[in-house]
Formats: sequence, structure tokens, C-alpha cells
Amino acid sequence: MKKREYEIIVVGASNAGGMAAAAAAEKGAKVLVIDKMGSAGYLYRETIAAIHSKAQKKAGVEIDRNELVNFLSTFNQGNVDQRLLNTWADNSSEMVDWLDEQVLRPHGAYIKATPDAYYETERNHAFPTGNEATAPDGKYWQMGYGNWVIAKAEELGAEFAWHTKLEKLVVEHGRVTGVIAKNMKTQEPLAIKATKAVILCTGGYGSNQALMAKWNPLGLKTNVYTDSQRDDGSGITAAMAIGAAKDEEPASIVFNRGAVPVGTNAEDFYEVDLTPPDDPGYLWLGSYPMLKVNLNGERFFNESAPYQFQMTAASKQPGYLSAMIWTEDTMSDENLKQYHTLGCSRLGFPGIFTGEEARKEVNDRLKEGLVQKADSIDELAKKLGLPANNLNKTVERYNEMVASGSDTDFGKESYRLEPVAKPPYYGAIIGGRLLATLDGLRVNLQMQVINQQGNVIPGLYAAGNCSGGFFWGIYPDHVPGLTASHALTFGRLAGKYAAE
Repeated sequence: MKKREYEIIVVGASNAGGMAAAAAAEKGAKVLVIDKMGSAGYLYRETIAAIHSKAQKKAGVEIDRNELVNFLSTFNQGNVDQRLLNTWADNSSEMVDWLDEQVLRPHGAYIKATPDAYYETERNHAFPTGNEATAPDGKYWQMGYGNWVIAKAEELGAEFAWHTKLEKLVVEHGRVTGVIAKNMKTQEPLAIKATKAVILCTGGYGSNQALMAKWNPLGLKTNVYTDSQRDDGSGITAAMAIGAAKDEEPASIVFNRGAVPVGTNAEDFYEVDLTPPDDPGYLWLGSYPMLKVNLNGERFFNESAPYQFQMTAASKQPGYLSAMIWTEDTMSDENLKQYHTLGCSRLGFPGIFTGEEARKEVNDRLKEGLVQKADSIDELAKKLGLPANNLNKTVERYNEMVASGSDTDFGKESYRLEPVAKPPYYGAIIGGRLLATLDGLRVNLQMQVINQQGNVIPGLYAAGNCSGGFFWGIYPDHVPGLTASHALTFGRLAGKYAAE
């Protein structure tokens, strides 16, 4: 068994890990980052939430800190440590400014603030928190900027050991003093000592079906794909094995963009995405609040809501899935713009797709049989496996309300009412895409992991999706970039504190 010694060991090189490594190295610490895969740069998210960043000040974006923090606490029904929310709010801009000045601008890229977050109802209360990692030409995100974060950490002196997986934490006299790891290529065990701290940045557990069944069983039914293929829960379980406390209820970030074959049984369909960025069944248009019905062809909720509301609402319906119904006209640029969606579902940058790209994706899913197209509602119902009589009644009722300009059934805003009246008609069966689980290890305000008694486990820190206390239940996607910022901000703080 090989033995090595560092001051700080960071486990995981993605958003939180890269930032932790750079911050600790800036403090002069001898840092090693281990990661079980061969790269991580592509995992860094480009929309990053903050308040009062330099880019936001330049764009005239004003966000009240207490209003935002209390919104987040209320959204989570108080099931968070509000002091962690305050800590994020008070440190998010420093992280974004550092990223802008030290990582992006030396390569010609930069942070650009999104100046607006349109909403009309409290259900869709939103904040313009997005700071976009923007390419030099200003037309799209700077994809893969995480490689620059890793290079910056290396420039500061951090070392990276790829294909190296955490096996367990080493504890001596009540203190975490290192890790036992394994070289994934040779299967060789490694004992690596950390004289100051181990920082866990290992992500959640979305690709581990056993842990999903244990900690988030409903998520196994409402989600049909998981895009968190690296998230095996290993950091969380390693910490729990030495007494660490974990959030007791699940939290997750889920997009309503998972198109599945007609007839899918959601209870036994859970596909781990192994081919990013070519994600199976991806339907970006699913996040648009068009007409959505249950598998009985009946409308059952107000579609104008945070993404994840669709899956939680569908969990109270037969089969845990829903069907989305729209027309050719719905997909025009003009009609898509009227929905005023936020974050990555926004039409055009800083959203993922233009209208042309969205229409191409629909045609791609059509060829795969994941989107259906028909010249009548009867034909569409048959192709989707829905009761034609029910779907006809639902569409007729919906069109009546669209014509009147008022959704008297569920209260959707008038600007998001679009008729389903002119063929060709389109439809898809939709379930959730799990981006990441967000319930994790309990930490204090210095990112130190705590045990079941609320006491610090000396020498152990956590940041990113393996750390908890910050989210509960559904992700508040009307605060764009919050998951990424939680990881990046707390990763930077963990690195600073651990190196002291």
C-alpha cells in the first residue's frame, strides 16, 4: 500500500471540489484532490446565483438579501438551517467575483448578470440571481470553464489524482486524519494522510438506486432519468460510517424534461444517463407551462410553476407520469417567448435553446418515438395511450378558458395560456430528470461536518451536493443558479476554513 501525505485532501473535483482546492492552495496549503473519474471540468455549471456581484452592480440588479433568504426558507417550509442561507448570501458575490477575475477573464470569458426574472403571481415569485459564465463573443455560456478552475488550482500548487476513489475515512483519536482510496485502473489501495483536513465534495447519490430506495423512494417513481451518473453517495456513506449526521428528509433538483415511451411503467423505469451531453429522452420544451394532463387525459394542476411541481403533482395521479399536449403554432418563436420562462428554460441565451433548436429537438424525439404527432386529438390520444373522450373534453375546456383569457379551473396566468386548437398536434409522456440529490451531511457555518449530537467531527468538511441543511424537498428553480452557487460558494469557504 502506497502512503502519501498532504495537509488537505479534497474528495471530488467538480464545482465544490475545484473551488475548495483553489481556495486552500491560495492559503498556502499542500492540497491533493482525488476523483474517481478522469475529468470533471465539463460538470461546472454556467448559471451561478449570487447577490451583489460586481457584474450585477454593473447591470443595475438589486436583490434584497433578507427577502431572498426568507423566500428560500419559506419555500422549504423552514426545513433548512437559515444561518447557512445567510452564509451563502453573504459570500456568493465574493465567489463569483473571484471566478470572474481569476478564472474567466484571463481566457477572455467573463461573468454577465441576467437583469430580469419576470413573474406575475406569488406561485412563480422569482429573483434575477443569475450570473452567467459567458464566452468571449457574448453569445452563449463558456462551456467547460471548469477545466480552467482546475488549472487555476494546479497553478496555485494543488495536485490532482484522477481515477482515484474514496473507500473510507481514516480516524485517529476522534479526528479524521486521511483517507483510504483505490486506484480505479490498477485497483491498488492507497493510504493518504491529511494533516489538516479532508473536504468531501463527492456529490449526491442519484445513480445509486439502493440509496435512492432508502432515502428518496418517491424519487425513484417520479424520476425516469438521472443525469447524475457519477453520484454514488460514497462520500455521504463514508462520513456516516464514522458518525456523521445527514439530512433526514430528501431534497433534489429535478427538471420536467424526461420523455419516455408510451406505456412506460414509472415504477420500474429509472435510467442513468451515461452519455452526456447527449442525454436520452431529453425534451427541453417540457419545462414550458403548456397543457399537461394525467394518464386519464385529465388536467390536474396549474402548469405554471417551478419545474418539479409537475412531478410532485403527478405523484398523486395514476402512474406517476403526465402527458404534455401542444401544437405546431405553440413552437413559434413568438409564442415561446410569451411564456417568459427563467434560467436554462429561457428562450435563447441564457437559456439552452433557441426556438429553432427546440423545434429540432422535438423532431429528433419524434423520430425516436418519444414525441407523438397527429392531425386530430382522437389520433393523438390513441398514440399516447390516453382515453380519447377524456382528452377531447380536456382540450375543449382548456380552449374555452384560453379564449376567455382566464383559467378559472387552476388559475394559470393569462400570458401563459396558449390554445390547443389547430393541427398538427403534438404530445409526449413526461417524467422527471433528476439532476442531483441535495440532501446531505449536516455542516456548520464553517462547513465542518457534524455528528448526531451536533458536535464537529474534527478534520472533516463537506461542500456541494453531499452537504445538507440548505435544501429540502423541491429545488427553488426561480432562483436561477442556486445549486451551482451553493457548491461553488461553500466549496470556496470549506477550502479557506480547512487551510487555516
